[in-house]
Amino acid sequence: MADKSADAFRTISEVAETIGVPQHVLRFWETRFPAVKPLKRGGNRRYYRPEDVELLRAINRLLYTDGYTIKGVQKLLKDKGPKGLIAEPTPAIPASPAVTTSPESPPAESPPPGELFARPVQPTAVDAAFVTSLRAIRERLAGALAQA
Repeated sequence: MADKSADAFRTISEVAETIGVPQHVLRFWETRFPAVKPLKRGGNRRYYRPEDVELLRAINRLLYTDGYTIKGVQKLLKDKGPKGLIAEPTPAIPASPAVTTSPESPPAESPPPGELFARPVQPTAVDAAFVTSLRAIRERLAGALAQA
């Protein structure tokens, strides 16, 4: 494939190869993100403008690298707009603290409903006492099932 100008339109196969996702994923994203609007010519062939490709790169990064959900990316697009999403780097998210069951620590507050999907999903550590109590519950359930 010959190199194109940076301002040239790209086909769906070129964009899929550039971004590293299958073509059907790009078609799916069109249904979930209204800002993704490639030009359609005869035979419904899609042609992506350079700004479309940049937006798709940002969506790809948010979903697959930064761990956002589709709803989270939709919220970011609504809040910042496509140009804002492309221009701004993703904020650094601090690692989640370990979950503890000590009586001294107050319970963690739930995030506001709007922020639930706007942040990447972070794995959490679970302390040994919690794991031990879960194993004890599992053993009791297995014993109850064996008696039934």
